[in-house]
Amino acid sequence: MATLSDIGLAAAINILSAFVFFVAFAVLRLQPFNDRVYFPKWYLKGLRSSPTRSGAFVRKFVNLDFRSYIKFLNWMPDALKMPEQELIEHAGLDSAVYLRIYLMGLKIFVPVAFLAWTILVPVNWTNSTLELAKLKNVTSSDIDKLSISNIPQQSNRFWAHIIMAYVFTLWTCYVLLKEYEMVASMRLQFLASERRRADQFSVLVRNVPPDPDESVSELVEHFFLVNHPDHYLTHQVVYNANKLAQLVKKKKKMQNWLDYYQLKYDRHNSKRPFTKTGFLALCGNKVDALDYYNLEIEKLSKEIVAERERVATDPKSIMPAAFVSFKTRWSAAVCAQTQQCRNPTLWLTDWAPEPRDVYWQNLAIPYVSLTIRRLIMAVAFFFLTFFFMIPIAFVQSLASIEGIEKVAPFLKPIIEIGFIKSFIQGFLPGIALKLFLIFLPTILMIMSKFEGFISLSSLERRSATRYYLFNLVNVFLGSLIAGSAFKQLDSFVHQSPSQIPKTIGVAIPQGATFFITYIMVDGWAGIAAEILMLKSLIIYHLKNFFLVKTEKDREEAMDPGSIGFNTGEPQIQFYFLLGLVYATVTPALLPFILVFFGLAYVVFRHQIINVYNQEYESGAAFWPDVHGRVIVALVISQLLLFGLLATKEAANSTPFLIALPVLTIYFHRFCKGRYEPAFVRYPLQEAMMKDTLERAREPNLNLKSFLQNAYLHPVFKSANDDDDEDDDDFAEKWENESVLVPTKRSSRRNTPLPSRISATSSPSLPEVHEDSQP
Repeated sequence: MATLSDIGLAAAINILSAFVFFVAFAVLRLQPFNDRVYFPKWYLKGLRSSPTRSGAFVRKFVNLDFRSYIKFLNWMPDALKMPEQELIEHAGLDSAVYLRIYLMGLKIFVPVAFLAWTILVPVNWTNSTLELAKLKNVTSSDIDKLSISNIPQQSNRFWAHIIMAYVFTLWTCYVLLKEYEMVASMRLQFLASERRRADQFSVLVRNVPPDPDESVSELVEHFFLVNHPDHYLTHQVVYNANKLAQLVKKKKKMQNWLDYYQLKYDRHNSKRPFTKTGFLALCGNKVDALDYYNLEIEKLSKEIVAERERVATDPKSIMPAAFVSFKTRWSAAVCAQTQQCRNPTLWLTDWAPEPRDVYWQNLAIPYVSLTIRRLIMAVAFFFLTFFFMIPIAFVQSLASIEGIEKVAPFLKPIIEIGFIKSFIQGFLPGIALKLFLIFLPTILMIMSKFEGFISLSSLERRSATRYYLFNLVNVFLGSLIAGSAFKQLDSFVHQSPSQIPKTIGVAIPQGATFFITYIMVDGWAGIAAEILMLKSLIIYHLKNFFLVKTEKDREEAMDPGSIGFNTGEPQIQFYFLLGLVYATVTPALLPFILVFFGLAYVVFRHQIINVYNQEYESGAAFWPDVHGRVIVALVISQLLLFGLLATKEAANSTPFLIALPVLTIYFHRFCKGRYEPAFVRYPLQEAMMKDTLERAREPNLNLKSFLQNAYLHPVFKSANDDDDEDDDDFAEKWENESVLVPTKRSSRRNTPLPSRISATSSPSLPEVHEDSQP
């Protein structure tokens, strides 16, 4: 178990590491050849160009202005200067609201830490229970004297913890309420003031019923012209173009190589460039590079044309789904939020994600298989979570003095040295756990993609949910329960069964020392390493040296990435969980939490302003998940405190905690009913207001041309092919005119209008006197 000196050493190591990262970042960001790594967002906006230095050649790579190195931490106040409204315009609402999660953490834990240290720490410290404990072999350290473990059984001092639990809960709920209200208002204001987007007018229709007489496109158009005659504008059916996308990607790669060798030949006309046909051009036959890549591109162009024709003509390539666009936002909102036919499993409508948010590969997955896929992934995630606990417990056992001595007894003389022992106990457990979880986000994202979610935002939200559950079960409960049980194993063996609950009651708060080391590794040094972007820096320069052949390659090598909601948000929620759980149990952990929230807010604000380029904009649709997970953490903290006091035999005071989870859940239900609709539905009043304003400002707006190909698969709109005219002609095949199309169906189960073949109307509906012919 880590002692106070071990924690101090770990703190020193992590503070020094964070300082080194900040200094390295301050130096590297000033160098001209790193400018695209640390300021890519401004390049993408066209507001920054590569710095040019006149004079010595070295100035093009190294900043020789030593005055710029003096104020190496200037980036911190610069990151805080941009107002929130300007930040929303610069980076989007998702990024601005993401930063509010860190601010919410500071709003909650600054008053909580102040009250806990001024009230609970003196109450805990002024006891000597751990020193006089009759429970033999129960380990403890100086830091545990600040926890609830240091209070004797049946003490009246537990009333302080119960009162503080109520105070902390009320304050947390108050902050959550205000933040939910603020973010909901920001979302509605953002949607009202946002520029015109295709998803505002469009819905995604899935599970279109099969019809033997009509194609999916004809069926969709007829259905919406009949049921939304005054509002339907156009539609785009969903194609399975995954193979075509692979061919286009391969052709783009070949074209890049051809451009490179063409530039090389233009500079040295005397010598034709050669390449090898094997892996990475390192092996295989040696051939003329220009002829080889021209031939490969010509072959791929033919394959692409053939595949495009197959997709266009093969009914199996058309999925029973379509993006349907309407003339107004109001009509799109009505369609997206209503049932379209008698059978609630057919013609399912939902808001279409914005075009850049669409995950095109999953659109080709049949709707009927989604339930099976999600069931498979639910089972897989259960076993992943369950079996991951075994290696985590094993790694954690090795990352301790006892574990190392057991596996490698010959190292005992070395690891018993004071400095090394403190390093192992105060630093190694946290870094071991951090390294062990490094591949988990990738695994969870693959699982989410297999489930068939159709947008990047929904993929990230599902992956974030599972990452949070994994952290809750394995990192928190696993480390807490397994750690306390293993550490007190000797006590369990040498005492009567009636004493075991008391031992657990003393041991659980002692898990705070492990989480303190984890916070310092992940939340201090880890956040400082985030701004250094060492991985991106190395990859960019490797690409620039080996792979960049043209200026376009250089732009693609400058990959700024995004916030990474699927990993960042669960990390923040884990700190909310730790802070709320240990606020009344071991307040010594709270200052470490505060350092994390403050440092992370500054770092991520800088990254959002200068680096990250968000792939999509969901209008802060993730906030209900954020709110719900803080509520879960709050309830867990209340239940844990209830269990601890039960082991302390505080029968007179413990029952007063029963009301806390009930009140918290009731508060969550109130917020869910009051504010969540703003994140899942679009008010018709807001839609009508925006439509009215748009008609007044742009009375001659040609909305159809704006929406016509908004949801056309990117490979159909590719501008990289040489046969641009053929591409334009091909794209016209996907256009749909908004005129009444008579149905070819002999059976009209889904529409009251007569078809071209059967002119009688449905017997179950009123007679229709209108002529359906155009």
